Amino acid sequence: MFEIIAAWFRRYFSDPQAVTLICLLVGIIFILTTLGHILAPALASLVIAYLLQGIVVRLERLKIPHSLAVILTFSLFVGLLIFALLGFIPLLWEQANHLINQLPQMANQGQLLLGKLTTTYANYFIPDNQMQNFLFAFKNDFAKFGQLVLSASIASIPTVLMLGIYFILVPMMVYFFLMDKQVLLNWAKNYFPKNRSIIRKVWFEVNQQIGNYIRGKVLEIILVGVACYAFFAWIHLPYAMLLAALVGISVIIPYIGAIIVTIPVVLVGIFQWGWHAQFAYLMIGYTILVILDGNILVPLLFSEAVDLHPVAIILAILFFGGLWGFWGVFFAIPIAIVVKAVLGAWPKPVESSHAR
Repeated sequence: MFEIIAAWFRRYFSDPQAVTLICLLVGIIFILTTLGHILAPALASLVIAYLLQGIVVRLERLKIPHSLAVILTFSLFVGLLIFALLGFIPLLWEQANHLINQLPQMANQGQLLLGKLTTTYANYFIPDNQMQNFLFAFKNDFAKFGQLVLSASIASIPTVLMLGIYFILVPMMVYFFLMDKQVLLNWAKNYFPKNRSIIRKVWFEVNQQIGNYIRGKVLEIILVGVACYAFFAWIHLPYAMLLAALVGISVIIPYIGAIIVTIPVVLVGIFQWGWHAQFAYLMIGYTILVILDGNILVPLLFSEAVDLHPVAIILAILFFGGLWGFWGVFFAIPIAIVVKAVLGAWPKPVESSHAR
């Protein structure tokens, strides 16, 4: 048994570059697992800088100097950040608070709708008080829920302070990552072996695919969110901005996100209009938007960015989400791209003369 394992190890790890690559990956995983919460601002800054680098490159192609291109791109980023902090996020917070305050009334309306449904279609429903009991318990326990939210808000004050620090640190690091990109890359190269053709091959594929993926995903979030908000506002659906933001963010999690975010859209529509034609218009329009996203927008944005089987994507989301929570879900596909690139660039074993 030991000889079989040793033969397998010699077969796949005899190349020094393979050993270097596996040590690098193990080191990165160890750092993320043990120091990920400490390095969160740096990791977030890297992702944002990676996203903005595409704008810098396009400006440089227009013969704009690197420093000026970075300043223009960073100014755009800061402007969007200020708009989000002062305009967009407060509106979302206000709608979320209003939705929480409306939950007891929604529960009352749910009881009325359920009673009307069972009365109208009495021949198709077996009398069952479980749903009625659930709604009654929901109303009675809502005060406790409010106290829980208040306690969580008080307990989260240190987190809010930490986020305030992040809003200062992250833009600073984004600026330096953009301005001194080549300096930092040259510094990092000093710690890699001279013979690094495999690492270079992996980096080329990962850089191309992940760059296209991140930029395409951000564009998809914006387009889906704006389209949903326009539709929700057009049919006068309450909490249109909040629900549109949830639908936009849900595209980060392929397949699963669309199913989860459909639940609040359906519930708000039912509590607003009941089983009327307006609710049917909502579901038809929302279904059309989801179909257009999955069958037109996604292939258009990611035709060359992600070459992964849907099963591999779902497994990556489940595995890395269970390992690192939200950030594991967020980075599941990029990590899967890295794994695929490593496996594709791994040195092919050379058959021995005995095998021939």
